[in-house]
Amino acid sequence: MTNEEEKDTAVNETSETAPEETKEQADTEAAAETEKTETEEAPAEETAKETEEVTEEDEISALKEQIEESENKYLKLYAEFENFKRRNRQEAEINNKYKDQKFAENLLPVLDNLERALAIDGTDESFIALNKGVEMVYNNLVETLEKHDIKAIDALDQPFDPNFHQAVMTEASDKDSDIVIEEFQKGYILKDRVIRPTMVKVSE
Repeated sequence: MTNEEEKDTAVNETSETAPEETKEQADTEAAAETEKTETEEAPAEETAKETEEVTEEDEISALKEQIEESENKYLKLYAEFENFKRRNRQEAEINNKYKDQKFAENLLPVLDNLERALAIDGTDESFIALNKGVEMVYNNLVETLEKHDIKAIDALDQPFDPNFHQAVMTEASDKDSDIVIEEFQKGYILKDRVIRPTMVKVSE
């Protein structure tokens, strides 16, 4: 074989080998790129999954806060409503307890006038008859008031009590100090409430 024939043979062999090497190199590079892509995609998928989990936790936390807030509002409204009912119930009980106060206040001046009439002395038969009639009316009114738990305050010879007595005069006396020695006007109570204090004179 001549030199020229040997050169042609070498060129042909090189030409046939080059495409094979290029293909192998391309396959290697493609495999490396695929592996790189898969490696890059894996953390991205994990990050997306973590983000999704965090988002769900945030939503659950937000829902819990909303539920707690709603429960607190409900409990507050419930407490306010219960207090409102309790106040109304107490007011109703008080109003019912002292419902006869106005009735008593309107009758007290009548009792005062009857007491003044009974304090007048007289010996005439007509006066005595009239006095008995006044006394009967007075006693009937007192009984009616007592049926409604309206009673006169016991003041005479009692220690002075500003809750029940109104001192309009003081006077030296052989009694202990601060003792009621005279009544000027009777006081009355309705159950445990003073409708009118007794006007009194107190010992010094």
